[in-house]
Amino acid sequence: MSAKAATDPKLEIGHVLFMDIVGYSKLLIGEQSDLVLQLKEVVATSDQFRRAEEQNKLVTLPTGDGMALVFRDDAEAPAQCALEIAGTLKSHPRLQLRMGIHSGPVNIVTDVNNRPNVAGAGINIAQRVMDCGDARHVLLSKRTAEDLESYARWQPYLHDLGECEVKHGVRISLVNFCGDNFGNPLVPRKLRRGITDRKRHKRMLSVAAIAAACVFVGGYWIARHEVEQEQKSSSAEIPTKSVAVLPFENLSSNRENAFFADGIQDEILTNLAKLADLKVISRTSVQQYRSKGARNIREIAQTLGVANILEGSVQRVGNRVRVNAQLVDAQTDAHRWAEHYDSELADVFAIQTQIAEAIAEQLRVRLSPAENAAVQERLTADPQAHDLYLRANELTFSVAVDNTHTKEKLTEALHLLDEATKRDPNFAIAYCRAAQAHVSFYWYGFDRSSARLALADSAIQKALRLQPESGTAHLARAWYFYQGFADYEKARAELALAQRTLPNNADVFSLLGFIGRREGRWDESTRNLERALQLDPLTLGRLQQLSSSYHLLRRYADESAINDRALSLAPTDTGVRQIRSQLHLDARADTRSLHATLATIMSDDAGAAQSIADGLLTCALCERDLSAAERALSAIPGEGVELSNLQYPRAYAEGLIGRCLNRNPARAQSAFSRARTEQEKIVLEQPDYAQAIGVLGVIDAGLGKKEDAIREGERACELLPVSKDALEGSDLVTNLALIYTWTDENRRAIEQLAKAAQIPGNLSYGLLKLHPQWDSLRGDPQFEQIVASLAPRN
Repeated sequence: MSAKAATDPKLEIGHVLFMDIVGYSKLLIGEQSDLVLQLKEVVATSDQFRRAEEQNKLVTLPTGDGMALVFRDDAEAPAQCALEIAGTLKSHPRLQLRMGIHSGPVNIVTDVNNRPNVAGAGINIAQRVMDCGDARHVLLSKRTAEDLESYARWQPYLHDLGECEVKHGVRISLVNFCGDNFGNPLVPRKLRRGITDRKRHKRMLSVAAIAAACVFVGGYWIARHEVEQEQKSSSAEIPTKSVAVLPFENLSSNRENAFFADGIQDEILTNLAKLADLKVISRTSVQQYRSKGARNIREIAQTLGVANILEGSVQRVGNRVRVNAQLVDAQTDAHRWAEHYDSELADVFAIQTQIAEAIAEQLRVRLSPAENAAVQERLTADPQAHDLYLRANELTFSVAVDNTHTKEKLTEALHLLDEATKRDPNFAIAYCRAAQAHVSFYWYGFDRSSARLALADSAIQKALRLQPESGTAHLARAWYFYQGFADYEKARAELALAQRTLPNNADVFSLLGFIGRREGRWDESTRNLERALQLDPLTLGRLQQLSSSYHLLRRYADESAINDRALSLAPTDTGVRQIRSQLHLDARADTRSLHATLATIMSDDAGAAQSIADGLLTCALCERDLSAAERALSAIPGEGVELSNLQYPRAYAEGLIGRCLNRNPARAQSAFSRARTEQEKIVLEQPDYAQAIGVLGVIDAGLGKKEDAIREGERACELLPVSKDALEGSDLVTNLALIYTWTDENRRAIEQLAKAAQIPGNLSYGLLKLHPQWDSLRGDPQFEQIVASLAPRN
């Protein structure tokens, strides 16, 4: 190491997770080695660990009886990693860990063997924090806890412990990081005597502590300056002409008037979203910021990617309404504009228009004549019709964020909208909402009749007769063509019309993304889905749709990042957790993360088995674990299981296990026969249903009906080729490859797999390498070449 490197270290802020095995020194050498190996395996199952390692943002430092993990760019990373490790430890009762977390200045260096090493106060203090704990404790320094307090997801797990004296008489403030299913809620033994209350007993730092701190203080402030510069750079990317309209507080004595306050917020947001020169965040992303005490405006704006926040309150008393609104500059917390309005209820539209115009003026947004007219528009002259519409709007909005009781919500919304349009037959947007509700009724399968689609079309035509240029009406018609008829050309044409007046509507971009994906326009589709997410960054459904596209494109690093965002929104969602952990199977042929995650889900909630049955079965088959496969089979519900985006009868899964794992031809044949009886009914009822025909083909291949199987598999691909539907057609290409494989047509199977490997789809390196359904092709050089072509590049 050069003299310069020794005297002028390049310090940075490191986020350190330090851990060791409790009671390690008392164990025999063989036991020590076994537990250290278990620790490495447990840490390797952490998604946070893997992601940081893949992105080269992690330094791992072995310490003999444990290890230190230094995350280089994310203050939340050590806590998330500790949380995941604690979950995995439930299945390793002999491995008793304690952990400590601290963020502080570190120096990333290389040792004499050119391996990365870490020095500095950051890692030293993390070790001192850990040393204060007992088995299963996850302790945080006070500084780290203060960083995490800014995030709502961590607040319930932070429990102040006071101070603990460590080496050299230094006292450090500690916080216990624990919850119902992780950590140790007890006060550590070292703190049980003489815990001091910092608020009542302030102590001076010892001379030794000050001296130690001075060594690093210069480097700390240099590193801190770099962090601040990065934050400024990130802020610079946020457009100044951008705003999020937070939910307005309902000040009415009648709590039922909450729908009215939400309606005011929604309509102000809708007015602003009509302005092409302004970025406006969708309502679904701002709903979580309902007023519950003080709001951290700067953090909210950073999360949503906007420079300004509009907030306010609504009070409705009898026939009068009072609205207070204020525009806040998120960078300075300064009020750019504030106003209050007190008027008759009938004048509420004028209030909404004045607020939108004031915001546009403050942010220097250019309004075209058409935009100015759109902002001035009144929805209806009938206050009661408006009330009915607002109630219906809340129901249809709730369907978008919560899919429980969907049929009941849509039914009630349609009733309210019908009453609204009876009172005001010129209520154009009410017809648009009714059309969308009818299409949703059809799409969700509650009523798949042509009469339901006719009702949607009738409502759209009424809206267009009243307002031919209505973007909302053209958007409703685009959904009608997409969800009702899979007519992508007409849907795309309607969206082009909708965009003229709805430049900030996330649904427009999402639907363009869905259409482009089915048309095979993958780059265009992905850009539109990403744009939708920019406008609606905190909606789980949009995150999942973009994640799905990244998965089909085999962009696993991007998929991982999106799934992490989804997990931050819904940390207990079993689907998100399963998909995130299955990445390692698909990308790296590694089942450990999926196995551990599924085990954790089951230990947390035994009733979750049905919802993860597909993952349980896939993991068991890839691990060739017959016992686990049988347990997975018992979890599959009566309606069957979805594998690689195709729906199979439950009996098929039993036949698959019999064929691939326990080599029981009689059991497999019996199960496939039962599956065929069930699947044939679906095909007879829907003779052009390509996916059902393809599944029947695989079942017949399992039964040895070669000619029938091949005819059905090829017919499915003819009905739904990739050129017609790139999204679902690719699954049928892989499906036909499996039929050829099971009917000993290996050459044709390999040709199909080569085709599937070259197009976006669910076929992955891990599934092709590990799944036993492809065993008869193994050893063939062309097959192995296809497997290698799907392997990760780094």
